[in-house]
Amino acid sequence: MAKRGPFPDLSFEVQAGFPSRLVAGCDEVGRGCLAGPVVAAAVIPGEWNPDPGQRPAWLGLITDSKALSAERRAELAPLIRSWARGWAVASATVEEIDRINIFHASFLAMERALAALPEVPDHALVDGNHLPVAWRGRSTAIVKGDSRSLSIA
Repeated sequence: MAKRGPFPDLSFEVQAGFPSRLVAGCDEVGRGCLAGPVVAAAVIPGEWNPDPGQRPAWLGLITDSKALSAERRAELAPLIRSWARGWAVASATVEEIDRINIFHASFLAMERALAALPEVPDHALVDGNHLPVAWRGRSTAIVKGDSRSLSIA
């Protein structure tokens, strides 16, 4: 699959202090589904070379997961996990969704993913226009973050 632009980069991460500070990107999946849990992932970017010619080519293929085929997501997942400084996946159950609604359950899953990271990030970048209330660290909401921020994507 050839790269289609524009693709996310680490501009938001750099604005938040990366690479000297730990910055994590976080997004949910499953919010639009009719059934099942809502799942969120958080990623702290790994090594970053400012020279595009020195970066792994596959980083240029990462974007909003909805824009990728299932095969491409399966191909990129282990590469992302091996490159990331830290990553975590968490969910909110159907019962939690029924009790607190899908909006709040999405943030619950994000909070859990951020809390499950192997290191506490100095700053969290979150896809959307709202921030998880229970996350006490510094954070920034980024509209369409999954297509603008590499760590969110």
